[in-house]
Amino acid sequence: MILCDIGNTSTKFFIDKNIKNYYKNDKIPKFKDDIFYISVNEKATKKLLKKNPHAKNLASFIDFKTSYIGLGVDRAVACYFEENSVVIDAGSAITVDIIEDKKHIGGFIFLGLNSFFKAYKNISKKLEISKSDFEKNINLDKIPLQTKDAVFFALLKSIILPIKEICKNKNIIFTGGNGEFLSQFFENSIYKKDLIFENMKRIIDANNSPS
Repeated sequence: MILCDIGNTSTKFFIDKNIKNYYKNDKIPKFKDDIFYISVNEKATKKLLKKNPHAKNLASFIDFKTSYIGLGVDRAVACYFEENSVVIDAGSAITVDIIEDKKHIGGFIFLGLNSFFKAYKNISKKLEISKSDFEKNINLDKIPLQTKDAVFFALLKSIILPIKEICKNKNIIFTGGNGEFLSQFFENSIYKKDLIFENMKRIIDANNSPS
């Protein structure tokens, strides 16, 4: 069985506990095994189905109640088994979803870190930074005295403070490519690299392998 998460920037396959990424111009191979997928990208979905027409869309098996209009299926899957948590998927965008008493009560969306970095670079080359420039010992309680620290201070504070304001005593679950990096700024957090794929597998098992 192969699990597939079709996002805005890439199509991820979970095969034998390993993730394989395919980007916009990459060719999607034909697989012999059964494929179960979720998608927020119609064009990339058509690309998958052209080579793998029998791939099964898991969305119809996901019963996730929320008043949030337009919640992506990937966010629903990430939150699916939570009871009182804040679930943060830090990828091309940083999505934040709040679960209380097993109910999704809403959420919000930041730019992804790479988009922040590009925005600063577009303002001035002097503001160009990358994650590798970051100093782990930066003091977020002290006004910065150099440009790179000043950029990171503003960037991180703009993400951290709203999350801390809404998380209260909830556990924070990070996933996504930059999830591990951001999780270090929250004491009550854990990082689950494969959260979406793990939850997809649990949903399939709960539905007796839908076909």
